[in-house]
Amino acid sequence: MRGLIGRAVLGLFVSVSAFAAKPEAVPGEYIVQLKNQYAVQSAQVLSQQLGAYVKDTIPSMNIVVIKRPVFELTENVVKTLSQNPLVDIVEPNYIYRINKTPNDPMLSRLWGMNNAKTAGVDISALQAWDITTGSKDVLVAVIDTGIDYNHPDLKENLWTNEAELNGQAGVDDDGNGIIDDIYGANFVNAAKPTGNPIDDHGHGSHCSGTIGAKGDDGKGIVGVNWNVRLMGVKFLSKDGSGSLEGAIKGIDYAVKMGAKVLSNSWGGGGFSETLKQAIQRANDAGVIFIAAAGNESNDNDANPTYPATYDIPNVLSVAAIDDSGRLASFSNYGKSKVHVGAPGVNIYSSISNGGYDSWSGTSMATPHVSGIAALLLSNEPGLTGLQIKERIMATAKPIPGLRGKVRTMGIANAYSALTNTIAPPDQNDPVNWKTVEASASTPHPYTGKSKLTFEVGASGAKQIAIYFEKFDTERDYDKAEIFDSTGKLVQTISGKADDTFSAVIEGDKATVVFTSDDSVNRYGFDITKVAYR
Repeated sequence: MRGLIGRAVLGLFVSVSAFAAKPEAVPGEYIVQLKNQYAVQSAQVLSQQLGAYVKDTIPSMNIVVIKRPVFELTENVVKTLSQNPLVDIVEPNYIYRINKTPNDPMLSRLWGMNNAKTAGVDISALQAWDITTGSKDVLVAVIDTGIDYNHPDLKENLWTNEAELNGQAGVDDDGNGIIDDIYGANFVNAAKPTGNPIDDHGHGSHCSGTIGAKGDDGKGIVGVNWNVRLMGVKFLSKDGSGSLEGAIKGIDYAVKMGAKVLSNSWGGGGFSETLKQAIQRANDAGVIFIAAAGNESNDNDANPTYPATYDIPNVLSVAAIDDSGRLASFSNYGKSKVHVGAPGVNIYSSISNGGYDSWSGTSMATPHVSGIAALLLSNEPGLTGLQIKERIMATAKPIPGLRGKVRTMGIANAYSALTNTIAPPDQNDPVNWKTVEASASTPHPYTGKSKLTFEVGASGAKQIAIYFEKFDTERDYDKAEIFDSTGKLVQTISGKADDTFSAVIEGDKATVVFTSDDSVNRYGFDITKVAYR
């Protein structure tokens, strides 16, 4: 799977309710229907009596449209005005939109946008597109292997440097040190950068398609943004590797040329103070730096992966999930250092030479989040990079597969980010069920060639889920298999999975069978409770 490439040098990795989204409304505006006897009063008198500015009237229906301070809670305003003796009905000035679905023929293959297999395990793109489909005013730099700027699904959404496009060939018309950088720049040979960011690998074009393949054009795929400007910043070569020098120059170039979102599906190397400083300069310019968490099944909290784990406010680190909502087997994770999850397994998108393909990796998850960041900017142009990061994290939708794996425990959600709403509790998530205590543990550490059997349950339950307070085994070799009461295998767990519920098990009991080989012996596991309903 192409997105899984890693390098020793820098390389690819391929006021609102607290619990429920509310209908969109014009901030601070309310539709007030007056009782008949008060409808003839002047706007000035009504403004005084209603304690609000009267913006408009609909005399035939005894309606006035009023404006109140936007910081007031809608529920409080409605309750207060409803108690006013003049008022018959009061409602928010709701916003209605057409239901937009693009006509791109490959939309059905994009499960990350709209998951037909597992409801809710996607970025809610269809709902988001009813609010905005993006804007040409938003510039996203894809810092990668370049972009196929001739691709039929990408070429209409490419950024163009007007000074160079309309200037003289072979001349640095805008004086930025790079000649003819019309669609971006190439820093593969960082000492001698060029203005040709053509993608000779495919990775950058794949990421670009997820962010901003042209939408509703009757061909190919659609990006998170139907309309956007994509800047190609190439520092990774056709073999998927690049230098620290190229990365630093590429980041500085993107910021200097006006990009507000930097999409970074790459990583490797050790801690670099100079790379950290380049990202800090982007932070100081109000630019968000979205980074792939990496593909080594690594705990980034314990073993930092760069640039995803630099402690800089604008860095947003992204893990990959599959279409069932599970953390991808290859994805790095971290309860503190990895912020959100996004679709990253079998992601269909554009590649070089006008083609399309399915790739997997945190490289593929990252552009989903970069696309959400761009959508946010199209709807709220004044947001800073830090504000975008905070919004995406605050509105991420919790899913069981990311509990204990990323800071938000959730998948980035475009619709919730645009409406600034928090997802309601998922009643199918065992964390929201009742629990009973349980006690089952392997020896710590366990011994080689073990085969241990444990039975756990909650009497009378229809469904249960087993909670592993700690789980640490040699990945792929030492495992816990969970069987339901009929003997059916429900789930196999291996590797590190602390603070994790099992998959949902039908019935009121389950059997856990632990087996190990004769090589590495790690902690094992502790089961401390069972959730049930």
